[in-house]
Amino acid sequence: MAKYLAQIIVLGAQVVGRAFTKALQQEIQASQAAARSAGGGKRGAKAAAANSLTGMTSEEAQKILNVSKIDEEAINKQYEHLFKVNDKAKGGSFYLQSKIVRAKERLDQEIEEVNEAASRKKIKDGTEKQGT
Repeated sequence: MAKYLAQIIVLGAQVVGRAFTKALQQEIQASQAAARSAGGGKRGAKAAAANSLTGMTSEEAQKILNVSKIDEEAINKQYEHLFKVNDKAKGGSFYLQSKIVRAKERLDQEIEEVNEAASRKKIKDGTEKQGT
């Protein structure tokens, strides 16, 4: 009887070990695919960090706010409208309101990164012109 019990325990441990290994491999592959789609390198790392901080990608944030491109004016307009429509005092959803806030935060991060890149380029172009 003890022999069968030991065999069952060993077999169960093997099954769990294989399942864990396969799940870990899938997670690594998904992580690598996400890094590749985010642009790889430093840009991909920044995008992954921003995604983990806000809990959503910029594409998901654009869908939530119903904007097709990252335009600060359009984002603010949609944010104000959706935030007011989902006000809990007016019978709206606090959950949806929080998703809207997170989406705006994520897109604000994208806008800030674009502005920083533009200012770095402007500074770089200015120093190159001075050097020539």
